[in-house]
Amino acid sequence: MASPDTTTTATATSLLNLNELVSNPVFAGGFGLASLGAVLAFARKGVVSAGGLLRRRMLVNVEISRQDPAYPWVLAWLSEPRQQTSFLAKKLTRINKLSVTTTTSSTPNGPTHASFFLQPGYGRHIVHYKGAYIAVNREKQSTAKLNTGEPHETLELTTLYSHRHIFEHVFTEARQLALQAHEGKTVVYSVRNFDWVPLGQPRIKRPLHSVVLDKGVKEGIVADVRDFLNRRSWYADRGIPYRRGYLLYGPPGSGKSSFIQALAGELDYGVAMVNLSEVGVTDDKLAFLLTKLPERTILLLEDADSAFVNRRRRDEDGYAGGTVTFSGLLNALDGLSAGEERIAFLTTNHIERLDPALIRPGRVDLMLRIGEASRYQAGQMWDRFYGDVDTQGVNRERFLKRLDELGLFSSSSSSSTSLSQSGEGESGTDVAGGGGEKPIGPRTSTAAIQGLFLFNKNDIEGAIAMAEHLIPKKIEAEPQP
Repeated sequence: MASPDTTTTATATSLLNLNELVSNPVFAGGFGLASLGAVLAFARKGVVSAGGLLRRRMLVNVEISRQDPAYPWVLAWLSEPRQQTSFLAKKLTRINKLSVTTTTSSTPNGPTHASFFLQPGYGRHIVHYKGAYIAVNREKQSTAKLNTGEPHETLELTTLYSHRHIFEHVFTEARQLALQAHEGKTVVYSVRNFDWVPLGQPRIKRPLHSVVLDKGVKEGIVADVRDFLNRRSWYADRGIPYRRGYLLYGPPGSGKSSFIQALAGELDYGVAMVNLSEVGVTDDKLAFLLTKLPERTILLLEDADSAFVNRRRRDEDGYAGGTVTFSGLLNALDGLSAGEERIAFLTTNHIERLDPALIRPGRVDLMLRIGEASRYQAGQMWDRFYGDVDTQGVNRERFLKRLDELGLFSSSSSSSTSLSQSGEGESGTDVAGGGGEKPIGPRTSTAAIQGLFLFNKNDIEGAIAMAEHLIPKKIEAEPQP
């Protein structure tokens, strides 16, 4: 055990060494610098924290992803010119960095037209709107979509917290601009990778009266669709999925696609089109696309019979073929991915290939056969092309009589187009037009009649004389080697 004298001596020695260390100018300078650095670091951290707190309390941010439907609307809104009255607003709100989106369109045998849409580029911008300054930051992220490799983008809007209600006006006005841009037009969407993209420029709405179907058919289907749109609460009260399915079938050129386009224009809807026979449109892809269907669109599934060709089950590696399978189509119509608030149209030229499992209420609620041209349709088309000249209808009767002589109209008095509730006929296939019977003799289509009239735009006699060209030509099969 150490004696008190020894302990006192050791303590005195330590204090002496500490005094020598403190009195050392090198140590004192280093300690002072370290202390100053620590103080400055804490001060900087405090300033940053205070600045962040002040920013959070005084500013408000809104972030918009490129996947959000409002993203292109806000970009278009930012591109709109605005009159600035103050000098400061004119200087601060100049957008000097722009990006361009180019779209091209062409007409048959005509020049190609291009339109250019300028919008704020990547980086930071400032806009002045209704007395508020809004900082805009358009940024391309380092991450990308796994399925396409396309980089993610975000658009961030920042303004004072006291002006936070300005964002409601921004989004409302951006939405109105988008609606005005498509006013009087029908947007047709197609599939690109795993996204819906507009197929070219929006098309001018096709009037419903421009599609000639048999008497009462258009009115019947439009009334059914409008009744569906007005019964949202009725479906909800009864726990029924709010969706409606239609099947259009019949020979090519009978007006199936034209009718859907005209119906979309009548309802002020767009058309989201999927060709089920296209390689690459698989079950998983179709299910994913239906979860992000654009609002106010009619879903059009073309060539529904192709799904019945690809009936193979998933292999061990999960592959189910290059196109949609039968089970994939059924799940798309009423499975978990089917979604709500949806109007779907299926088209096919070969209804005999369809399975009874498809043609049942809940998947297909109404079936519409658009068949070969009838006398009523031929007469209506004649009036559209020559009614202003053939005011008495004398030449129309000559034309219709000539078609009768050629046997282009069925001897049955039934209409060539019929509308039926799904499930009324056996397997849903005996509700075909023309009395449900096989057409007697040669038949022609409305597309062929229109082609004849277009060839004889101002020549009534030529149209009557060339009526025999409406007889379908038989394509002989090539001899097998």
